[in-house]
Amino acid sequence: MNKFFVTALAISATAMLSAAPAMAQGKTLTISWWGFNGEKLESIVLAPFREQCGCEIVFETGNNGERLNKIQIRNGAGVDVAYFSDSFSQQGIEAGLFQKIDPAKLPNLAGIYDLAKDPQGGYGPAYTIGRVGIVYDTAKVATPITSWEDLWREDLAGSLSLPGITTTAGPMVVMKAGDHAGVDAFADQDSAFAAVEELKPNVVKNYNTGSEMINLFSTGEITAAVAQDFTLGQIQAAVPTVEWAELEEGAIATLNTVNIPTGAAEPELAYEFINFILSPEIQQQLAEQGVDAPVVTSVELTPEQASLWTYGADVIAGLQRIDYAKMNAAKGGWVDRWNEIFGM
Repeated sequence: MNKFFVTALAISATAMLSAAPAMAQGKTLTISWWGFNGEKLESIVLAPFREQCGCEIVFETGNNGERLNKIQIRNGAGVDVAYFSDSFSQQGIEAGLFQKIDPAKLPNLAGIYDLAKDPQGGYGPAYTIGRVGIVYDTAKVATPITSWEDLWREDLAGSLSLPGITTTAGPMVVMKAGDHAGVDAFADQDSAFAAVEELKPNVVKNYNTGSEMINLFSTGEITAAVAQDFTLGQIQAAVPTVEWAELEEGAIATLNTVNIPTGAAEPELAYEFINFILSPEIQQQLAEQGVDAPVVTSVELTPEQASLWTYGADVIAGLQRIDYAKMNAAKGGWVDRWNEIFGM
């Protein structure tokens, strides 16, 4: 390669690097997300991304249902990047609100777990992985909980809390009730809900927020609960003897995804942002500072840091997956039957 050509390439590469933020200057990236951990996300993600893109960032915040409804009312417009748990992003996909992803525009996909790369058939990747399982107070439950079947144990009578049926984890209880009855809950709902009815004597209360469930542990009203693992740190802060149960069947995977709506005004800026949050450096910081479990395989955590997260290839390989298309189709009927049992 001659000297002139090498120099020309170098100048061209430098120009491209310097032009990238300039091209985004004056542009605005609109993000739809929950708004949790605002200060940490500002320092770890938002401030360095603003510096990289030279753009402004604005937000639409709220819970999954509220934000998805807003995007649907606007027919897919109004935001450029949308954070949702996978049950809600599946609803958005089925409603035609999200565009398919071009993997070539997300080079950092190569460094994340396969489970997170393409969880919903060509749409947005997962940026964090969680799990639904059982937590219990080891100081009050004499026999360790090691199976989903243990939810029906007589020694847990009047001491269990379940997530409400409209929460992310609630419908998973119905699926596990189907397993208890020896049926597929989607194919034989009568048997699955008979098993839910059988579980009722153990249940003190359904909860709809993590803080409700933590309060039930704090007041001693419950000794066990079906829960998402991101609540474990807060539960242990209130009741240090509560532990995550290692279940022989495995916990259930929950993925939080990032999608680009069909009406996004700045899709290229959205790709740049999604690739940014999937970088090893950002994922390492988010995990170390207690924001999200990493999906990047090269992130390394201490045992203490890892204890709060769904972390490591072995743990992730052991997770069960949910068919959210089936679950979303069944959910309406399940809500009515659940409420009949628990008098809601």
